[in-house]
Amino acid sequence: MHAFDVLGDPVRRRILELLADGELPAGEITSTVQREFGISQPGVSQHLRVLRESGFTSVRPEGARRLYAVDSGPLKEVDEWLERFRRSWEESFEKLDEVLEKMKEKEERDGRR
Repeated sequence: MHAFDVLGDPVRRRILELLADGELPAGEITSTVQREFGISQPGVSQHLRVLRESGFTSVRPEGARRLYAVDSGPLKEVDEWLERFRRSWEESFEKLDEVLEKMKEKEERDGRR
């Protein structure tokens, strides 16, 4: 599955958000996602499986629990792909800053008259 297909789902994005601060047990992820999205435990498990199989998360057993964590590899690939667009956005924002600064200077000049 392509990275953007994985990230295109709001449930999977939310799971990654939950894991952004560190690993969490599957049960805690499931409880939060069930409460926020109203989906079943098997539905959450399916999303966790997609994230795991696509490399976005890793899982490790700890006793009876399964702890999930973000694997940054696919996210770095997405970030690299977005970089060329980011450069374009930054150029546009720089141009906007210049226009706004000129408008501010003009308002200040006109206000002094």
